[in-house]
Amino acid sequence: MLHLPEQILNWFTTRNWTIHPHQQVMLDRADHPATLLIAPTGGGKTMAGFLPTLAELADGNHQGLHTLYISPLKALAADIKRNLRTPVDEMSLPIRIDDRTGDTPQSRKKRQRADPPHILLTTPESLALLISYPDAARTFAGLQRVVVDEIHALAESKRGDQLMLALARLQTLCPNMRRVGLSATVDDPQAIAQFLARHPDPCEVLQADPGPTPDIQMLQTTEAPPWAGGGAAYAIPAVMQQIKAHNTTLIFHNTRAQAEIFFHNLWLANDDSLPIGIHHGSLDREQRNRVETAMVRGDLCAIVCTGSLDLGLDWGDVDLVIQIGAPKNVKRLVQRIGRANHSYNTPSKALLVPANRFEVLECRAALEAVRQGDLDGEPRGPGPRDVLCQHILIAACAGPFEANDLFAEMITAGAYATLTRPEFDACLGFCATGGYALQAYDKWQRLLQRPDGCWQLRDPRASQRIRMNLGTIQDSDTLKVRLKRSRGGKPLGEIEEAFAASLTPGDTFLIGGQTVRYEGLREMTVEVTRRSGKRPKIATFTGTKFATSTQLNARILALLQQGNWLNLPDHTSSWLTLQQQVSQLPEPGRLLIESFPHQSRPHLCIYGFAGRNAQQTLGLLLTKRMEEMGLDPLGFVATDYATMIWGLKTVNDPAPLFELAALRDGLDSWLGENAVMKRSFRACATIAGLIERNSPTARKSGRQATFSSDILYDTLRKYDPDHLLLQITRTEALRGLVDFGRIEEMIDRIGPRIDLRHLPAITPLAAPLLLEMGKVPIKGAAMEKLLQQEAADLMQKSGLSSLPD
Repeated sequence: MLHLPEQILNWFTTRNWTIHPHQQVMLDRADHPATLLIAPTGGGKTMAGFLPTLAELADGNHQGLHTLYISPLKALAADIKRNLRTPVDEMSLPIRIDDRTGDTPQSRKKRQRADPPHILLTTPESLALLISYPDAARTFAGLQRVVVDEIHALAESKRGDQLMLALARLQTLCPNMRRVGLSATVDDPQAIAQFLARHPDPCEVLQADPGPTPDIQMLQTTEAPPWAGGGAAYAIPAVMQQIKAHNTTLIFHNTRAQAEIFFHNLWLANDDSLPIGIHHGSLDREQRNRVETAMVRGDLCAIVCTGSLDLGLDWGDVDLVIQIGAPKNVKRLVQRIGRANHSYNTPSKALLVPANRFEVLECRAALEAVRQGDLDGEPRGPGPRDVLCQHILIAACAGPFEANDLFAEMITAGAYATLTRPEFDACLGFCATGGYALQAYDKWQRLLQRPDGCWQLRDPRASQRIRMNLGTIQDSDTLKVRLKRSRGGKPLGEIEEAFAASLTPGDTFLIGGQTVRYEGLREMTVEVTRRSGKRPKIATFTGTKFATSTQLNARILALLQQGNWLNLPDHTSSWLTLQQQVSQLPEPGRLLIESFPHQSRPHLCIYGFAGRNAQQTLGLLLTKRMEEMGLDPLGFVATDYATMIWGLKTVNDPAPLFELAALRDGLDSWLGENAVMKRSFRACATIAGLIERNSPTARKSGRQATFSSDILYDTLRKYDPDHLLLQITRTEALRGLVDFGRIEEMIDRIGPRIDLRHLPAITPLAAPLLLEMGKVPIKGAAMEKLLQQEAADLMQKSGLSSLPD
């Protein structure tokens, strides 16, 4: 058992603080090989992770690096450094603390490798770089503990797989290294514990007191949400009132585009000139730093933000969180709610703002899930092999390696515990030659086997290019945006390359909350001028569109069956009641399909509740099946809840459309030629090292990378269809953008229970989907008026115009 030194005990005593029970248990378990701590936000989780480190370093005898802290966010690493520095200084402990991320200057990074601090705070990508150097063993000599913060967020992505492979390497270098995982939101503790520990070592799970239930409600507004759309502009007056009534408010959005538009509208309504900032990942780093600094000082009363502020930042003055739009995932919502009242035993306060009428249902379902502590999550399956290929190249950068040793090391990472030797050898072979179809090209022959059996880089100079392309985060193709000046203007952030290509000089758009005018493209940089007061053409970022989780969709289906809906606003319960009268509501375990004419064409609305990606894939596969069956489909639209297909012929027997074997066959032939597969291939090929986005002289643009990857994809499909990267691509596509697993889950859930309703006109539940159809091409005031007219016409036909607002 580890005892706290006197200076640490005195520090607690002078503040009248006592050590929380879970912090004491973490001290008691300080020498355990792996521990997962699940504690509520504000429960002293980070201090619990660091207390054993502070105790062990208090005597000043340790030489070199002692503890490595790993965070999914650069901003979180910087925040923890700041928060850890204060008590260490106040206790007068002889501990050096530093951080290392992509923002750290090269000179400081060089110093850290030669003379590492006692505590280093970093990210998975920076750690991967550190272990790629030949002197990694010296850098990490003396490492005793690794603390992985917000481990649930890392466990859901390839970043976590890369991190665990890196920890396997560190464990070889430092056999006594202990692992600590920290999280506030874990749906499956045993799965995360297995992910954290060295396989097959045990990992104890410590559950702290969950604290009080959060105070979470729907925002009351005078105006009802619209039938479609994601802007939530109707709620601006009510949000402004909440900002005025609280000290500091975080206003979360699911996409950067929504955040920009909402921030713009909020400023237009900000008659009192309240200090409100915006923060998201596409803004320039300096601007993000300014906002973070102002927030820490308490200078801002609100920040409009995205997932860039989801995790762990300790801003104690935040007393309200507002979620704009349906959260799509309960875990993400809990994480965001935890940003408010960031202190132990104080309930967090949050308000949900549905952006449209259907999101009222989703917000209500999420609210109940949070109150019941019912978190959602999807099992991820075995570790991806493109990440494995990258790790083999990292190992080669560090020096020659023996394949048996590397394989034995890799299968100690939980996600790769079931990796077979043939699978490993296939990845090694790919790294060595590029595979059968590419082995004639020198650029893909990166490894060679020496006479002694060890593997090494064929050309040692390749290590520089490999390090420049490390990481599993796939950047959206973006271009820098700067103010136009003769000597290079102020950087504002980044916009997507495809969006930049659509601009012509004179177009205006939003970035960082300000309207700018596109002037031109200069050396891959978008030059703009400020155009305050002008109405922007459009926001700049499509961002990630989350799919509603399986568990949340199940709750919505259960909610629809309640019948009286006393906990829903009148405008929503009236809508559902009308749907019941005209048709019926979707039920768990059954599939409701509505067939009705609209604009002289038969429409089919399928309420699958399988999430956006799966409903989109379902639309593609069903229209393909309908073509084969002579049903002449013309198009479709999909949301998280339903897919609507229109065509020339009415469907009378939908059951054959949903035969799983036929859908799988359609999927296989569709995937081969589909852009989704090419997009997935590009991502996998970049991670596996087949495509290099960065070189010592330049970075490939998105179009250049796409061109290269498309040629490679077509070549491999033609000459080497069993190539390793094509196998990886198919696996990734199925569980990512295509999400076929959720279609299989839906078909398994409904079985033969399909309810086809032929109706004389569009139904109240289907009407909002037709507004989704018109959303994409809408630009400008004239088109907005047309959309309003279309909406009014739809509401009239579906009977919704008679409902109260």
